[in-house]
Amino acid sequence: MDIFKDTEQILEKYGQKLIDYLPNLVMAIVLLFVGLWIIRLINKFVRKFFAKQNYDVTLEKFIASLINYGLKIVLFVVVVTNLGVESASLVAIIGAAGLAIGLALQGSLSNFAGGVLILLLKPFKVGDFISAQGIDGTVKEISIFNTKLNTFGNQLAFIPNGKLSNDNIINYTEEGLRRENIIFGIGYDDDIKRAKEILLSLVNEQAEVIQLEGKMPMVVVSELGDSSVNLSVRYWANIDDFWNLRFLILEEGKARLEAAGINIPYPQRDVHLYSKN
Repeated sequence: MDIFKDTEQILEKYGQKLIDYLPNLVMAIVLLFVGLWIIRLINKFVRKFFAKQNYDVTLEKFIASLINYGLKIVLFVVVVTNLGVESASLVAIIGAAGLAIGLALQGSLSNFAGGVLILLLKPFKVGDFISAQGIDGTVKEISIFNTKLNTFGNQLAFIPNGKLSNDNIINYTEEGLRRENIIFGIGYDDDIKRAKEILLSLVNEQAEVIQLEGKMPMVVVSELGDSSVNLSVRYWANIDDFWNLRFLILEEGKARLEAAGINIPYPQRDVHLYSKN
């Protein structure tokens, strides 16, 4: 009988607390569903807004995700506060949890911050050919934590955004034009003027070479090397034509210089043997 009596007292005590707490619980559930519905409407509005604007796709996804998660955090705080948890205690708990997570994920947070900087400052975009962290490749994707590059050998390289945003980046695509500087070495006994004429004529024959004021092709003596007079062939070309032009001028330039009897030397070492006899 004592057991039943104790059980009855417990049920009466906590049942009354449950009844008193029920309005807050119902209100919290209503707030949760209404809040999620409002968040869906806001997310839908954000997507429509970006669809009408010409923003970077990666930036759009990042901002949309940030808005979505930010609103859900606010909703969580509102719902938990309505359940009776004091806001000051909740803020303290969230702050402590945030500090612990931050210490555990320092590298990831650094990459996250780097991704934000890249998305805002836009040192490069998807499709650009860049050189960074010792890797050359075409930007395939810019995510929040890392950037994916498609290398010349068709490998996929992942570079952490934290390192990428704090180091040097060369963007070969941004300007649209590239200037080449090909070095041909000729012998000291060869006719410099004739060699320059041959190489300049070759460059001027190529329709892809830019012929504009301030960007005219030229051939100059760049260095008197140890074993050769080095001629610098300089010209401008569009990004799409750059590599094909380089390969052609390297091959055809050598062939034409040799056909004209101009020597293309290479480093040599003379060894002298002395006898003590």
